[in-house]
Amino acid sequence: MTCTVLIADDDRAIRESLVRALELEGYSVVDVDDGVKAVTRIRREKFDVLILDVLMPGLDGLGVVRLLRAEGDRVPVLMLTARVETSDRVAGLDAGADDYLPKPFELDELLARLRALLRRAVPAEDTDDRALSAGALRLDPASRRAWWAATELNLSKTEFDLLELLMRNEGVVLDHTSIYEQIWGFDFGGDSKNLAVYVGYLRRKLAAAGASAVIHTVRGIGYTVRRP
Repeated sequence: MTCTVLIADDDRAIRESLVRALELEGYSVVDVDDGVKAVTRIRREKFDVLILDVLMPGLDGLGVVRLLRAEGDRVPVLMLTARVETSDRVAGLDAGADDYLPKPFELDELLARLRALLRRAVPAEDTDDRALSAGALRLDPASRRAWWAATELNLSKTEFDLLELLMRNEGVVLDHTSIYEQIWGFDFGGDSKNLAVYVGYLRRKLAAAGASAVIHTVRGIGYTVRRP
């Protein structure tokens, strides 16, 4: 079945090149040049995934995501941003985006991230839905909800998937390559900060809920979850 993608970016050259590339990959694509038009199309039509530029006139990409999440729309969102600061990327995740990609980007990487978002949007038939726990940290794969003690964590799709992967392998150190391939379906190489950003953001959300250290870094190797 053809997957439908909405692209919202005020840069015409980027928009048109993405439309051509995605259509060649078999996607059905709709493109708009601002956030207001994006929201209008999303409310009229069903899309499998959204690609939103952060900086757009009128309603920007962050505003679009916040509005959709407030309305209960969980469509996967990939944010494009020319901003390279971690705080700017975190703002997109905080708004409810599922992944981000800094400009300029490689087309192969964008396609890999789209495939990963679409895979995670469809639950696998053999998924083990039993609840997971690590001390006061609890995660329910069936409802895709997580808690520290009595406090529920507000996690994006990627954050949830990463935490679930680590909890399913409690006590085991997962290397960077393994995590990238299982979460994103693509190893972005040693220079990528994508994983570190998501781990940092998970840690901040856990700390805000009163959690002690749960996700541990093993230098030069990867990450592991250990009971406090």
